[in-house]
Amino acid sequence: MKVWQGLGRVPTDLGKTVVTIGNFDGVHAGHRELLDHVVERARALGATSVAMTFDPHPALLHRPQEAPAQLTGLADKLELMAATGLDAVLVVAYTHDFAAQSPEQFVRRYLAEALRPVEVVVGEDVRFGADNAGDRSLMAELGERYGFGVVVLDDILAPRTERRWSSTWARDLLEAGDVTALAGVLGRSHFMRGAVVHGEARGRELGFPTANLDPASSGAVPADGVYAGWLVRADGTRLPAAISIGTNPTFDGEVRQVEAHVIGRDDLDLYGEEVVVEFVRLLRPTLRFSGVEELVAQMHADCAEALEVLGLLG
Repeated sequence: MKVWQGLGRVPTDLGKTVVTIGNFDGVHAGHRELLDHVVERARALGATSVAMTFDPHPALLHRPQEAPAQLTGLADKLELMAATGLDAVLVVAYTHDFAAQSPEQFVRRYLAEALRPVEVVVGEDVRFGADNAGDRSLMAELGERYGFGVVVLDDILAPRTERRWSSTWARDLLEAGDVTALAGVLGRSHFMRGAVVHGEARGRELGFPTANLDPASSGAVPADGVYAGWLVRADGTRLPAAISIGTNPTFDGEVRQVEAHVIGRDDLDLYGEEVVVEFVRLLRPTLRFSGVEELVAQMHADCAEALEVLGLLG
C-alpha cells in the first residue's frame, strides 16, 4: 500500500480512483467492512482504492482537553488499513487552515482535482468542511457537479446487536477494562506499542521483572488492572505476559505505568527495544495488598491464570 503524506505526494498520473474518507481510529470491524467495500468497488471499476485519513485526529485540534485517547498510533493505523488490500492512503495534516475550508473547497481540491474519483464511498454520518457543514446529501450534490458518483453505506451493525461499530464503543470497553469484548469490536486484540524504559526495578526485586512501556507509547491505555496478554518483540517473537496497569498502590505509587512481566523469564534485556503489548483478558482490578508476601502470592496466581487464559497450561 502506498502512503501519501500530504496532497503534494499524490501522483499527477494517478488515474481513476474509488475513495473513502475518515479518521479510522482503531480500524475496527466496521471500518474494515467499509474499506473492503472500497477495495471491491475499485477492482470492479478498474480503479485505485484510496482512503483519506487525518493526522492528528480533528478532536485534538478543536477540543484538546476533551479529545479521546487514540486507539492506535498513525503507523499502526496505516498497517491495519494496508491489511484490507487498499492501494493507497492519503494522510492529510489536520490544521486550522484545513478545517476552515468550505465543504465545496474541500471536495474540489482534495477529491475533484487531486484524487479524481469515479466514486466516493461514505457512511451515513459523513461530515466534511468547516464546522462539519457538509453531509451525505451535499456530498451527492457535489459529486454530480464534479463528476463522481457517491455511495452511502448504511450503518454497519455488529452481529446479534443493534449497535453500530464505532471507535466510541471501543473506547467505552477499553475504559471498562473489557479487552475481551473489545477484541470483538476491533477484530483483534487491542495493543500498545512503545520502547521499554527503566522503571523502579521493584518487580525484579520481587522476582517478577517487568518491561515498562514508555509513557509516550502509542495506543490507548486500558483501565487499571492486571491482564493476561502477550509481549511481542521486534522479530515477531510472542511471549506470554502478565500485564499490570496502575500506580502500584501497595507501595504508595503515584505514577501510572504499563508494565509487562514475561512469564517464566528473568533473563531478558529489553531496555530500549520497541515492543508490542497485546491485551487478551482482564484478570483482576488493581489492589492494595497488606504486604510483600501477599503481593508475591497474588503475582504467582496471576501468572498461572494468565497462562491458562493464553492456552499454555494443561
